[in-house]
Order: sequence, then structure tokens, then C-alpha cells
Amino acid sequence: MKTWLITGCSSGLGQRLALAAAQRGDRVIATARNVKAIEEMAEPFGGRMITLPLDVTDAAAAKAAVAKAVETFGGFDVLVNNAGYALFGAIEEGTPEEYRPMFDVNVFGLIETTRAALPVLRRSGGTIVNMSSGAGIEGRGGGGYYHAAKFAVEGISEALAGELKPFGVRVLIVEPGPFRTDFLGRSIMMAANEMPEYAASSRKHYRETSNGNQAGDPDKAITVILQAVDAEAPPLHLPLGPAAHAIAERKLAAFRSDIDAWRDITIATDFDQP
Repeated sequence: MKTWLITGCSSGLGQRLALAAAQRGDRVIATARNVKAIEEMAEPFGGRMITLPLDVTDAAAAKAAVAKAVETFGGFDVLVNNAGYALFGAIEEGTPEEYRPMFDVNVFGLIETTRAALPVLRRSGGTIVNMSSGAGIEGRGGGGYYHAAKFAVEGISEALAGELKPFGVRVLIVEPGPFRTDFLGRSIMMAANEMPEYAASSRKHYRETSNGNQAGDPDKAITVILQAVDAEAPPLHLPLGPAAHAIAERKLAAFRSDIDAWRDITIATDFDQP
């Protein structure tokens, strides 16, 4: 039996993961900024699931949630950093009032929650699951701020994997493609300053046409995440769904093409080379 601390449980994959873990007999600390939104989902599980308020951008709140988890269950084995949302729009369209709060939640909130949890995980080992995205693998026009936030999650996670390996703490970066949750409905913010110059790269049409029509089955995604967390040798990167794999393959091919085309020129840069 595992004990999970999960952020962003009010909807989407975070909520489904909390329920799936509890349904299989694990213990869960489910958190959300608005705890009232998740209180009912804990009722069927008695004391095996507790719900806590957690605004991940509040370092004190993250420490309080970790302390309550230790008080209630003696600790936890799995931290899932799931809280987050997206800002769509061209870089020129975005404003600090729009993109800074998004980075506060997706990047700095993840950092605060992770830092609060590390003293517990370093003592007993465990797994950190950081929810990234296919958007964390490849950047595309119209979503630069969200891509940047998820690229940061990837870099933080890779660094953590190296830092925490001596303590028996594993890191799993989950990179979902489009799954049929309410993410495109409630977790997407569009830049208010829509500029006609960027109409060709706008994600507005994608949001309107794809919401509710995503090909990915979220329950199957949760099954894969549980399998990876339970594995003796989980991957560092876990692209989820055929779309995420296509993004990864495209990025790898483009990266390899750049490296190969410029290799001889770019490696001739040390002092002892002509």
C-alpha cells in the first residue's frame, strides 16, 4: 500500500489519479486550492483519503500540507505535482498580469511543494511524479508561455532525478498528449490582447474544436501512470498517448538533423582546435 500526496485534485487527471489510488486500497492526501470542491470524493474511502486546502504558490501552505500528511499517515511515498493551467497566445500578445501567475502555479508552485516534501521523501525514499505535457517536449507557436513553463518542469525534474537518486527517490515526468478531461475547458486561459498578426498561429480554434473531442482515454492514462509508479525501474520520461509520442519523435528527428548538419562546425570551438 502506498500513500500519495497529490496537488490539483479538483478536476482532470489529478482527480482521477486520487480516486484510482484510493480505489485500489492506497492512502491519499488529496489537495486543491478550493478544498470544498473535493471533500465529497473522499467520503467513500473513510480515513484512507483526506482532503486539504493547498494553494501551491504558498510555501507555508505546502509545508502545512506535508505536516498534516505526516501527522495523519506518518508520511507518504508518492508526491504528484499536478496543479497547473495553461495560457495560450503569442508571446507578443501576453501580458505580465497573465503569464506571471501561470508561472507561479506551474513552476514555482511545483518547486514549493517539492521542497516541502523532500525532507520526508529523503528519509524513506519514494517517487515524485511531475505532470508535464507534450507541450514540455516541443514548443509551437501560440502557446509559448505554457511551453516555457512545461520546459521548466522538465529541467527541474531531470535535475531532481540526479540529486535524489542517492536517497532512493525516483522522478517520473508524465507528458500527456490530449486526453478527454476538462483541461481545455476550465484550465486554459487565452491572452486577452488578440492581435490579427498572429491569427495563423492562434490556439483559440484548437481549443474550441478539440474540447470534449480529445482522442485520449483518461482512465487508460491513469492505469499507465499507476503502472509506472509501481514499476521497479520506471522511466524518467513517460509520454502518454500516440500524440505525445509523435511530438517526441518529431522533436528527436529535428534535433538530430540540426546536430548532424552543424556537427563539424560546432565542435571545432575548443582552444586546442584550429
